[in-house]
Amino acid sequence: LENTVVYHQNDSHSTISHLPSDTTVRATVDSELLLNESSTDDGELAFSLTYCFTNTSYPFTSQSSSLKLCPLVPPRLVGPIRVWMDSPSFSALQKLYPYLEPGGHGQPKNCRSRHKVAVVVPYRDRDSHLRILLHNLHSLLTKQQLDYAIIVVEQVANQTFNRAKLMNVGYAEGIKLYLWECFIFHDVDLLPEDDRNLYSCPTIPRHMIIDLLPIYCRFMLPYTAIFGGISAMTVGQLRSINGFSNRYWGWGGEDDDLADRVSVAGYKVARYPAPIARYKMIKHEHEAKSNPVNKCRYKLMAQTRTQWKADGLNSLKYEVVKHELLPLYTHILVDLLENDEHKAIKRFLHITLSVSVLFLSGLCSFLLLNHLVK
Repeated sequence: LENTVVYHQNDSHSTISHLPSDTTVRATVDSELLLNESSTDDGELAFSLTYCFTNTSYPFTSQSSSLKLCPLVPPRLVGPIRVWMDSPSFSALQKLYPYLEPGGHGQPKNCRSRHKVAVVVPYRDRDSHLRILLHNLHSLLTKQQLDYAIIVVEQVANQTFNRAKLMNVGYAEGIKLYLWECFIFHDVDLLPEDDRNLYSCPTIPRHMIIDLLPIYCRFMLPYTAIFGGISAMTVGQLRSINGFSNRYWGWGGEDDDLADRVSVAGYKVARYPAPIARYKMIKHEHEAKSNPVNKCRYKLMAQTRTQWKADGLNSLKYEVVKHELLPLYTHILVDLLENDEHKAIKRFLHITLSVSVLFLSGLCSFLLLNHLVK
């Protein structure tokens, strides 16, 4: 495996990521992101290995270790902030944020950030929304003294939208760019209203949004288990839940699936108070053609707690069409291989249905026999 490293391996799967030839790999036991050992039922050793880059040819530049750490609480926070609803051109935005490194990578100048954060935005056909979001996020994340980049993962045309799989791609491609400590998955139409809503790395998975103001009304969480819109997880947390499901094509189900994964992995969910975790939503029409309601979502959601280890980062398949380090963001255009995935989902649902029918048939026979014996 020359010039490669197995970055995650356990008793059920392994994933291989191609790395530059001058990458040095080392393992330590310094944190949850690094080497963890455990024994499987048959006595074999299961482990996860996190790689660390020590070369200087990495796409994004690391901060100097000689810089003092930034304050625990960024000093320029004010609370409620102006939400920019205009959509300036990309060239105008570049003039507003000239300090960004190619790929939309920002860092504080005078101190070393406490958090390395990748913001992943699943995207298709919303150019004006993207420009509005970039304006608001770069302004906020700079003020919060984060070492960050915005990664926009775009799905090719003529495919049903798969938001969750795009977020898996954002992680898989994002870890090739920098030593990220955590990932924030962010819908393109949600704009933060308070700068105390920190986009920092959480100790437990964090749901960033509680209070939402669309153009026409204010909206609160419909139920406490919801984990959609904007969520933050460390690399270790994301791997431990096997990322997102790849099976949700169209609208609906993927957020509930994610909430189940977080729950079954034993995590609680952190949230800021409603006055802080407040967002505005950019008004838009539902894309019925490219993002139809997923008619299989309830069948898939019913299998999450038994299937999550087999569906996620370890089963992710896609093809990168374009990878660009643009002035304001990293752009990744991908083919999600929809036709192949649909065939696999049909086989999965057929097998699941067959097993259920056999189980019910056996149960009925048992009950009937038990009744006759009595």
